[in-house]
Amino acid sequence: MKRFWIVLKYELKEYFTNKVFMGLTVVLVVLGAAALFLPRFVDMSGFTGVQVVGDKEDDSTQDSQQGERPLFLYADEAGVVQPQVLGEMFPDVDWQEADSADALRSLVENQEAQAGFLVTGATQYEYYVYNKGMTDHNTAVFDQAMKLFYRMQYSQQKGWDLGEITAMYDVPVTVTEQILNKDSGSNYWYCYVLVIIVFMLIVYYGQMIAVSVTSEKSNRAIEVLVTSTSPNSLLFGKVIAGAIGGVFQMGVILGAILLSYRVNREQWGGMLDMFLHIPGEVLIAFAFFGLGGYLFYAFLFGAMGALVSKTEDISKSVSGLMVVVMIVYFFSLMQLMNIDGPIIKVLSFLPISSYSTMFARVAMGSVAAWEIVVSFLILAASIAGTGILGAKLYRMGTLRYGNPIKIGTALKDLRKSD
Repeated sequence: MKRFWIVLKYELKEYFTNKVFMGLTVVLVVLGAAALFLPRFVDMSGFTGVQVVGDKEDDSTQDSQQGERPLFLYADEAGVVQPQVLGEMFPDVDWQEADSADALRSLVENQEAQAGFLVTGATQYEYYVYNKGMTDHNTAVFDQAMKLFYRMQYSQQKGWDLGEITAMYDVPVTVTEQILNKDSGSNYWYCYVLVIIVFMLIVYYGQMIAVSVTSEKSNRAIEVLVTSTSPNSLLFGKVIAGAIGGVFQMGVILGAILLSYRVNREQWGGMLDMFLHIPGEVLIAFAFFGLGGYLFYAFLFGAMGALVSKTEDISKSVSGLMVVVMIVYFFSLMQLMNIDGPIIKVLSFLPISSYSTMFARVAMGSVAAWEIVVSFLILAASIAGTGILGAKLYRMGTLRYGNPIKIGTALKDLRKSD
């Protein structure tokens, strides 16, 4: 046990004194927090829908914004356009009638107006714009305006009361939702993000552990290490240190982002709740199952690293393990749309996938307390079993040099030695 603590302290020191590791952590924390504090210092009302800069609405800023309203033109050859309707349907736009179709086209082409509409018939019009953006929905809104113009004209000709007809068709319906358990639609996106985070944690730090093990073999440092400590202490020390380092980095970054959003939630108008307003019970389930899944795969990555002698061979050694991780990752994401289905229920009990699917079920579906406990016990037992197996593979492969050892061959050799 003493040797394990020595290895653990040494590996942790390597992480926390690594300038790249700590520098990246600080940079990501600062960038994440700064991005979420932006609405306090920059006017983002066009994006957030909240007119707040530095917690106060400045009248001069509001006046300047009103002066920057885009100018739209219309030319009415059919005699159906109602300017007041356009003002209601395009509340953030200044409208002006063009003298002719040529004048409208010329003003838009010279960028003196942002867009123009040439109405050529009761149900026909032409849309003029200099550069059409990907978020340009002007024609969709103008379509509705044209339909309203047509109804108004038709009702007038027939002597009908359009307001009465509209009130009949658009009768308001009041609904009060009583969600008795979970709102899967609201919880979907932060579950999606958390699945990606734990996947990145496993892949990034798992490969880092494999590289650490292999690099010691490639420079023959392992020959000295195994004479002073046991392979078990080496593997468990590296894996636990990697887990602490990974959880520290990811926890600090995620914690800074969540805290910054909570402080600035009002300035964002709650628009990021789907990603960052995560309930405490989900974060606890994420911490336990995410860390458990990481440890499960970390032992395997460490063992795979011991089966090769050169760092360039790591990709061959971990390729099979990466395929498993990728398949589980994509299956987990796809099954989020059917959170109470039989597939995700099975996946939530398998140690290769429970690290992502169980906390998703906690957030979005119906899951009993005994299911959470059983799933975690299976994961914990699998971590212990994987750790023992990984330590044996690590011990067997530490002093073997040359070509990479296939996992099948390694398992056969272990059975023979037992």
